[in-house]
Amino acid sequence: MEESLKNLMQDLGNAINDSLSESDRIAEAIGEIKRAGFDVFLVLEATIGFNKRDESKVDSASENDSEEDAEEVTSTSSSTGAMRFTPQDQRFLKALKIAAEE
Repeated sequence: MEESLKNLMQDLGNAINDSLSESDRIAEAIGEIKRAGFDVFLVLEATIGFNKRDESKVDSASENDSEEDAEEVTSTSSSTGAMRFTPQDQRFLKALKIAAEE
């Protein structure tokens, strides 16, 4: 893995840790548990995925999916209704080894 990517990932981990450490709401909840007579062990696991973008897409990237991606939406239905998956959703599910029925 590239050294610069390792540094960026470390920065992200530090930012998440700092956010949790500085959270008044989390500190309050932990305090309530301790006052109830319990010790608290907080372990959080985060899965962070990333993909190297094509240079051609980097220049034209925007906050919204491109028109090409928008046309490639897959739908699936369940007893609760229909779901629509974008190509990014599909890549994410594939990375987690989850197959979405078409």
